[in-house]
Amino acid sequence: MIPSGVRVWLACRVTDMRRGMNSLALSVQEGLGRDPHAGDVFVFRGRQGDLIKCLWHDGLGMSLYVKRLERGRFIWPSPAEGAVSISTAQLAYLLDAIDWRNPRQTWRPTTAG
Repeated sequence: MIPSGVRVWLACRVTDMRRGMNSLALSVQEGLGRDPHAGDVFVFRGRQGDLIKCLWHDGLGMSLYVKRLERGRFIWPSPAEGAVSISTAQLAYLLDAIDWRNPRQTWRPTTAG
């Protein structure tokens, strides 16, 4: 579980998904100009769009979370360079393969009565 005050960054460029924790941390440092040990979450997406990797340092150690979709693709921003900041709530939508840019409630429960 990621605390609510943590900043989440989507790396806009396509990432080689063979890269591991150290290589992704170096990419954060050199490619995005950010500190991978600052406590922010950095999210990377592969070329096909069905695999993401999340890199996070929680103060004790570095974690790498990987998720692959069986169907569909992760919604990703269109800028070709840099990173886009999203909220932890938007990250939760992203991980559930929901369009995090404009989530819509499709069903509303009726009032009990």
